[in-house]
Amino acid sequence: MIFACFRRMCILEYHMTISEKDRMFMQRAIELALNAEKEGNPPVGSVIVLDNKVIGEGASNLIFPVYNPRGHAEMNALDRVDNTLWNKARHMTCYTTLEPCCMCFGRLLVTGIGRIVYGAIDRKGGSGCLLPHLPVIFENKKPEFVGPIAADQCDPLYQKTAALFNKVVGNFS
Repeated sequence: MIFACFRRMCILEYHMTISEKDRMFMQRAIELALNAEKEGNPPVGSVIVLDNKVIGEGASNLIFPVYNPRGHAEMNALDRVDNTLWNKARHMTCYTTLEPCCMCFGRLLVTGIGRIVYGAIDRKGGSGCLLPHLPVIFENKKPEFVGPIAADQCDPLYQKTAALFNKVVGNFS
C-alpha cells in the first residue's frame, strides 16, 4: 500500500515539472528504443543531456548480438558521456523510456546525475520505490525523479519489453 501511495505521489508531484524540452529528449529516447526493438532487443532507449545538448545515447542491447546482462539503455548512454563532463553531473538529466532498474539507478546515483525523467513505470523492477530508502551518504544528492511522461508511447514499449523477457527469461510479468 505504501508503495502504491509513493508512486502516486511521484506522479502528482513531478507532473508539473515536464517541459517541451523534456518531451523532445524523451522522443529521442523513444526513437532509440524502437531501433533496439528492430534489432531484437527490448525496446528501451536512454539519452543523457547537459545544457540542452545530448552528450550520451544508448539503447538496450541486452539480448542481441549476444546476451549481455549489463546491456541496459541507461548503462550504454552513461558509457558514452565524455569523462571530462562528469564534474557537471548534477546538471545532467537522464531521459529513459522505462523507469530505471536498481542497477541503472545505482549507477545514475553514484555518478551524481541530478535528474531522471522516465516514460513508463516498471511495476516489476523499477527503482522509484528506493528513493525514500537511500543511504545517508546520498541524503543531499537524491536526483529529481520525474515521470511517467509520454506514457502513451512508452507503456506499450514496456509491455513489449515484458513480453520479450517472458519469452527469453520466463516469469517476468
